[in-house]
Amino acid sequence: MDLIIILQAGVASGTVLLFATLGELFAERSGVLNLGVEGMMLIGAMFAFKTALATGNPWLGVLVAMLAAGIISQIHAFITVTLQADQVVSGLSLTFLGTGISLVLGEGLSKAGTISLLPRFSFPLLSQIPLIGPIFFTNHSVLVYIGYLLIPLAWYYINRTRPGMHLRAVGEYPAAADALGINVYRLRYFYVFVGGLLAGLAGATISLAISPGWFSELTTAGQGWIAVGLVIFAQWDPMRAAFGSYAFGALRRLILDIQGPMTLFGLNNPFYYNPYWGFFLQMLPYAFTIIVLVIGSREAMRKRLGAPAALGNPYIRGARGL
Repeated sequence: MDLIIILQAGVASGTVLLFATLGELFAERSGVLNLGVEGMMLIGAMFAFKTALATGNPWLGVLVAMLAAGIISQIHAFITVTLQADQVVSGLSLTFLGTGISLVLGEGLSKAGTISLLPRFSFPLLSQIPLIGPIFFTNHSVLVYIGYLLIPLAWYYINRTRPGMHLRAVGEYPAAADALGINVYRLRYFYVFVGGLLAGLAGATISLAISPGWFSELTTAGQGWIAVGLVIFAQWDPMRAAFGSYAFGALRRLILDIQGPMTLFGLNNPFYYNPYWGFFLQMLPYAFTIIVLVIGSREAMRKRLGAPAALGNPYIRGARGL
């Protein structure tokens, strides 16, 4: 088993988690918890595949996927921002809704055949750098390279720009932001929409870039839930989110590889002959996600991790303590 191959594949599959995690990070920074990431990713994966199949244009598939997920995210925004309903219940409902819509509209797509995928390429000079080149700059989809650009841009936007300052203010103390003339409701709608766009992009990445062009009810395989946990793991920071996404991508690839009949770093693979190890290893990423979510649900721990103070709380103009 080649460690470089595992890490290279981890970067590719970790790009899916990166887009979804950054999208949820923006939504939560505005104070809105959205547990509908899995459903929005499925919507994106389905529309991306269906559009690329119908038109032969994968870029159009990406655009449609992002818009479809962004539009469905506004259902969650309306329920939580305007109607001020419970964000957890609304997010879970959005996951069920997105899953149902994707399976109904995507019926038969798993047997639809091949489609045009997004281009893959290597950077001529960067790919020659020892160790780093083969992992990060060799034979990746164009969306992987877009992910590289999005990481510093997201960090700079949140921490160094005036709109980013408004975003942090809305998520930390919306009453003070409102008093300064910042439209809390409009910004929360907008960043939930941004979260939907990026979740749709994550779904499209699976259908048109990482996997060999396919869609089924198993397309996302719970990665939306991992993205929600990664936001807490990253302490709402884009740089940490990138590290966590690529690390999880490599871990998921390692789990798949070590269940096969091959050597493990030059040694005989001890996991191939024991199927119970396979089930245990596949469970690890999701078990870690559950642990992170449980830890992040505690108020004292959330403050210590740096969670936005108003996260999960609807803003009611004129109410005290908000």
